[in-house]
Amino acid sequence: MSRYHTPRGAEVETQPGSHGRVLRNRLGITRKSEIDQMEYQALVATQNRYLLIISEETRFDTVLIRRMHREWLGGIYLWAGEYRTVDMSKGDITWPPAMRVSDNMDRFSRETLFKFTPCRPQELHDVCYALAVVHAELLLIHPFREGNGRIARWMADLMAAQAGLPLPVYGFTGRGSQAVRKGYLDAVYQGYLGRFDLLTDFFADALRVSE
Repeated sequence: MSRYHTPRGAEVETQPGSHGRVLRNRLGITRKSEIDQMEYQALVATQNRYLLIISEETRFDTVLIRRMHREWLGGIYLWAGEYRTVDMSKGDITWPPAMRVSDNMDRFSRETLFKFTPCRPQELHDVCYALAVVHAELLLIHPFREGNGRIARWMADLMAAQAGLPLPVYGFTGRGSQAVRKGYLDAVYQGYLGRFDLLTDFFADALRVSE
């Protein structure tokens, strides 16, 4: 059906005529390549707008994260900006149950985001550590039906900008991208376990490349 295993709930519905490959959407799109392109275009446009909205003093919280998701995907999916209502897993990873998402996000906002945002100008390692902790904890909660990785990287972009740094270059396309993606996923998994060194190094490399 999708790349996630989602056993129940309205968000499981796929677009009629898509052979189970595309989530039900406002636009009636049935081709995976087309929905991917629409999501990408909407993300780029919204990201550019938020670079002007987020200031050096902006503290991230659940309201802002949900608004970012809704403004990005609201023209495509009915559930954009809403926490997922389905349990999700991928490969060997099972994310916390949907019933815990709201509480987990409130705790994440109250503790992690309050501590690490606004992301102040400081030593590169300290900025990258902040990005790593926020990134891994948000991905572990996996608050949305779709777009969690992109939201997490988008937040990293905005935090880097707050710290006076250029936007990270993740290296997920082009030559060597497969190895970069594997290293990134390994680092995220270590972050799930509270080990942030690899993910800190990943962001440091991404920011050095962008300099």
